[in-house]
Amino acid sequence: MSTLYLIPVPISESAMHTLPPYLLEVLYQLDCFIVERAKTARHFLKAAQHPSPISSLEIVEMDEKDHREAEKCLKLAIASGRDVGIMSEAGCPGIADPGAHLVGLAHLAGIRVQALVGPSSLLLALMGSGMSGQKFAFHGYLSPKRIELGKDLRRLEQVSMQQDQTQIFIETPYRSQMVVEVALESLQADTWFGYAQDLTGAAEHVRSLPIKTWKKTPPEPLGKAPAVFLLFRGKQALT
Repeated sequence: MSTLYLIPVPISESAMHTLPPYLLEVLYQLDCFIVERAKTARHFLKAAQHPSPISSLEIVEMDEKDHREAEKCLKLAIASGRDVGIMSEAGCPGIADPGAHLVGLAHLAGIRVQALVGPSSLLLALMGSGMSGQKFAFHGYLSPKRIELGKDLRRLEQVSMQQDQTQIFIETPYRSQMVVEVALESLQADTWFGYAQDLTGAAEHVRSLPIKTWKKTPPEPLGKAPAVFLLFRGKQALT
């Protein structure tokens, strides 16, 4: 019977050390991959020293709007008893990245699904934030416009108070600085706000403080590395 493996990819290109040996052992046995972006996948497989020529591997891209090619690849692999690996651009497939649709198909087909251990920017950011890890929610991207972003942040602040829940979201790197500025303008003084940037990379930077403290010691301007943002105004928040 086929197995569908969910393969984490390093968050930072220089962070191959974040992958456990057992993941590489599985990776080396696979010759069929469904990926978010073929170019990135080939680069990763080469860096991971896959024993087969990269050109000999079957690599099919997942299209966000049209799943037909990826579905066809998975169904053919299942029919022939082959194992398949799913990879996103970075981090864990299916977690803030494509892959969940194909995992659902695998379950419907009755084949084994195995998620492998590896880096997840959302979990690493939450672990390093000092905010509640008992209850949390991920919201993907908020509004890219300043006024609407302020409204989104205040709404999440209310949800955090009502649900005692950490709120997590992401933004494109070139808007990271704007997120910090709007958060300092929009959130209440005792609300905790934090970010984790370039996780596992050379410039990794994780900071988390109440808004009132941020205003006394404003953060250095954020660079253009990927970042995860968090806010918390629950019962367990330090003041």
